[in-house]
Amino acid sequence: MADLLLGIDVGTYSSKGVLTTAEGEILGQHVVKHDMEIPQPGWAEQDADAVWWHDVVEICKTLLSGEYSGMDVAALAVSAIGPCLLPLDASGKPLRKGILYGVDARAEEEIGILNNQLGEETVYNFSKMAFTSQAIGPKILWLQRHEPEVWQRTKTLTTASSYLIFKLTGEHVIDRHTASHYMPLIDMETLEWSERFTDRLAPLDMLPKLGWSDELAGTVSPAAAELTGLKIGTPVTVGAVDALAEAISVGMTQPGDLMIMYGSTTFFILVLDAPKPDKSVWTTAGAFYKQYALAAGMATTGSLTRWLRDEFARDLPEAQAYSQLFDAAVNIAPGAEGLLMLPYFSGERTPINDAKARGVIAGLTLSHTREHIFRAALESVAYGIRHNLETFQQLGAPIRRVAAVGGGVRDNLWPQIVSDVSGMNQLIPKRSVGASYGNAFLAGLGIGQLKRSDLTNWAVYDHEVSPQADSREIYDNHYELYLELYQGSRATVHQLVTHTRSRN
Repeated sequence: MADLLLGIDVGTYSSKGVLTTAEGEILGQHVVKHDMEIPQPGWAEQDADAVWWHDVVEICKTLLSGEYSGMDVAALAVSAIGPCLLPLDASGKPLRKGILYGVDARAEEEIGILNNQLGEETVYNFSKMAFTSQAIGPKILWLQRHEPEVWQRTKTLTTASSYLIFKLTGEHVIDRHTASHYMPLIDMETLEWSERFTDRLAPLDMLPKLGWSDELAGTVSPAAAELTGLKIGTPVTVGAVDALAEAISVGMTQPGDLMIMYGSTTFFILVLDAPKPDKSVWTTAGAFYKQYALAAGMATTGSLTRWLRDEFARDLPEAQAYSQLFDAAVNIAPGAEGLLMLPYFSGERTPINDAKARGVIAGLTLSHTREHIFRAALESVAYGIRHNLETFQQLGAPIRRVAAVGGGVRDNLWPQIVSDVSGMNQLIPKRSVGASYGNAFLAGLGIGQLKRSDLTNWAVYDHEVSPQADSREIYDNHYELYLELYQGSRATVHQLVTHTRSRN
């Protein structure tokens, strides 16, 4: 009898699949690594077939070729990075590589054009958020202006998770959370597509159908079954963006629940029962019917530590490089002996929403080592997290409890620094499986095998990280300097970006 659940997540630098029982017991896992392409500064792309779909096929074949097969799978759900922009032709074939979420800031000029044409306040009032690098509307306009030959052949505009659903089922469906960033094509009051601005961007028939994360999108097609080993007709849910699936995986589904995801980027999802819009963050739909969320995201977190490892620790074996850097950073006192960093190495998303922001390291002396710089990088992300949390609180959005997830919580140092800087307690889950685990739960919800109350048995916490009082004073001081450093260096950095672009 088919009673197992399959969850797959395609992330920025890797994809993961997990096969579970209805009780949440993990029977198998598989990870596939991949890269993100940066054709030029401010751009970020991935190949939809060679990366996204390739990884899903490999994960399915690996998990379903041993003790278990596709005949054992009752349902599956898929999440992926998002929101992305992927144009498809009439046959559903990608016309170019996918333009990624907010780490891709190519549409800065188009943001200005749309704000001038539509009215900045009009867009904000309708979409419940302002245009940023996370928004898809400006990227649609970028495609029209810079790749008209692609635009002329485009039949469907989709995102990463929706493309994978299409490859599995033949259906074009998008979850409402991801669709919230297809602004200004969605009415955030009704959470339905709107024709209000279609004449400036795209007709609604180019967009996937809308769904909630626990609804069914379709069933596995014969073509997908042949490639993946899944059974023809296996139900596939609408799924979610990776961060939302990760929030579900650790039980953050009730109003006041906040998930902080320490991944390649830092992502925040605060569950709400009603929208609380602000221009500095993102107001989105939640996972479930009529649920909302405040979402926010920093542009570089794990990608920053990865860059430091690759460029400054080439002498260390790759398998031990991270652990050695973290172990060494433990011995550096809070404040990194006078070093202060801005982690804006790919621009920054919330709350400053500055595509021209760049990384800055202040206070360097000849006595500083790479370990000091690594410690300063960890602290800089913590300051950015505090900046986002304070933004939520200033909006009057209550934070009831916080769960920390992602690769960055595997070493206790980073979440401890974040708690010390922010003053927040953080729950650390016992199972650090990630979004794929949340997708397995969504698969069970989609077919009625599970109820939302069953999540208490899936999401179990290992321990709680609490702030240490002895570091609070120095971190409070450095946080204020962090905010001042951005304001003081902003004009200079913007000029550097402008001059670099003009030379290119």
